[in-house]
Amino acid sequence: MTTGRPGTDKRDMTDDYTRDNGSGELVPPDSKSVLLPDLESGGTSSDRRGKPIGVFDSGIGGLTVVRELIEKLPGEEIIYFGDTARLPYGTKSPEAVLRFARENLAFLKSKDVKLIVVACNTASSLALPRLDKEDIPLVGVLLPGARGAAAVTRNGRVAVIGTTATIHSRAYENALQGINPTLAIWSKACPLFVSLVEEGWLEDDITLQVAQRYLETLPDFGADTLVLGCTHYPLLKKVISRVVGDGITLVDSARETAIEVERVLEETGLKNDREGGGSISVFVSDIPYLFKQVGERFLGRPLERVEHL
Repeated sequence: MTTGRPGTDKRDMTDDYTRDNGSGELVPPDSKSVLLPDLESGGTSSDRRGKPIGVFDSGIGGLTVVRELIEKLPGEEIIYFGDTARLPYGTKSPEAVLRFARENLAFLKSKDVKLIVVACNTASSLALPRLDKEDIPLVGVLLPGARGAAAVTRNGRVAVIGTTATIHSRAYENALQGINPTLAIWSKACPLFVSLVEEGWLEDDITLQVAQRYLETLPDFGADTLVLGCTHYPLLKKVISRVVGDGITLVDSARETAIEVERVLEETGLKNDREGGGSISVFVSDIPYLFKQVGERFLGRPLERVEHL
């Protein structure tokens, strides 16, 4: 557990920062939630409006973002890539996460998408700020979640849970305190949550026990808001809510990210104005046990085809 800056992280995390071209100052991970292309690049917006949205994550967790996109933007086609062969990203080095993100972007761009959502908090915190500007918009999930938490907290005490890499990057801490420097922040890495979700153990006794162990010191901090800082974690909302109680508001970045995507599409003239009929195409780098079943359970709709690359 950490309060303020994690004291267990001895590495100089400025290695993960980028340098602002205007001021020359170091910019913390995911202080850029969106990378926009030059407006004149990539053809006219009318040419691209009917193209799909690309979404990638390390596994099944990014489907939480897809669910919100479907609800918010029902006319959009979505292509989802789950890098299940290399999950979890949260235990990998920043260099590995950056390489994976670049490869995932290349795959989605090969599908001629008009916008890409980096639906992984680890990739959003470690890779997105270091990516070169693409010819299509890139939207991360971290800063939208931080904005949501800063907006709903009543007592200014915000807790964050995420993967080891996300928590050690201090990306949420930097984002939250950039929004409101007076916020007090408690953070905790919960790496086993990803494996439990991928196994489909969403409400099992072992999942409850793991959550109780991870969150046992949270009541002492007195947070009224808990950020689910990994797109896998919303699938464990019932268990997490049971552990933390009714007095804490759970914030996941999926809904806020869908709002951000809609805003970007509208501002760039890329929004598909159809009222419905959007489809989902799912690709994975490996087919894990129960991916299709768990994905359908959470999306509330069938995944007619999951294609293994």
